[in-house]
Amino acid sequence: MIEIIISLLLLLGTFFVISGSIGILRFPDIYTRLHAATKAATLGVAGVLLGAFVFLYVENGIISGKLILGIIFILITAPVTGHMISRAAHQTGVRLWKHSIRDELKNDQKKNNA
Repeated sequence: MIEIIISLLLLLGTFFVISGSIGILRFPDIYTRLHAATKAATLGVAGVLLGAFVFLYVENGIISGKLILGIIFILITAPVTGHMISRAAHQTGVRLWKHSIRDELKNDQKKNNA
């Protein structure tokens, strides 16, 4: 049973990494690409590391602090990095995709400047 759980975690992590890679190639602008990259990287890498953690714990009885720290580090830094890169792109004038409906950050900046 535990082998199935480990396999599912690894396959789920791999699925998210692959789908994020496809999203980076297919999405039209930097903002949607960053969303695909950060969401998929966060879930994908965390899934793979969690699968490795469970495997080491079950097979060898090892509680790997490095894997736990890696999961925590990825869960904290990847979304923040994506947010900061997209905010910097917005402030430097990178345009949204032509079919984007609204720009919430632009509206908030107008409210703050008024």
